[in-house]
Amino acid sequence: MLKRFALFLAALLLPAAAWAQQVTDVVMTTEMGEIVIALETERAPITAANFLRYVDAKRFDGIVFYRAMRLDWGEQPNGLIQAGVQNEPRRLYPPIAHERTSDTGVKHTLGAISMARLAPGTATGDFSIMVAPQPGLDADPTSEDADVREGYAAFGHVVEGMDVVRAIFAAPVDPDKGEGWMKGQMLAKPVRIVSVRRQAAPPPAP
Repeated sequence: MLKRFALFLAALLLPAAAWAQQVTDVVMTTEMGEIVIALETERAPITAANFLRYVDAKRFDGIVFYRAMRLDWGEQPNGLIQAGVQNEPRRLYPPIAHERTSDTGVKHTLGAISMARLAPGTATGDFSIMVAPQPGLDADPTSEDADVREGYAAFGHVVEGMDVVRAIFAAPVDPDKGEGWMKGQMLAKPVRIVSVRRQAAPPPAP
């Protein structure tokens, strides 16, 4: 009887333990404060591992948030902020395979982090954080447009520091900076990322 109860208890506890292993938290320290991001290392393994590769090599240290894309939909702040290595050769790793949101299940919800890219399969070390849900960035397998069909690769979400994200989003932009449809979306004074580190695991309970 005791053995059966122990097995039942273990089965109840397993989902919680498994969930704890599905994400890896990183702390992004910026000039405006800290942002804690949970990376979906199980659901989006390729994209999350790529981000952690940059983190562990300290290649994100000293980069900047350089863009605030603002959308005029509704009364609440809407859009995203973007940061990254901006093709700087000494920081750059090769492009990674594209992971569709329709396959990973990681959507562009409020606070989601997603890879910036040109064509699918070109993402390297630039990323965006959503200031509001952006379902239009999710993959739509039914679309006839190849780019929309693939979408962008979301791979985690902010768990602390959305106030910092919003403060960066609200920073002044330069109306003359940027090219093409991104003109006017570049921050007048980019916000420096001091460091990005894996968050230390909490000490075991006594």
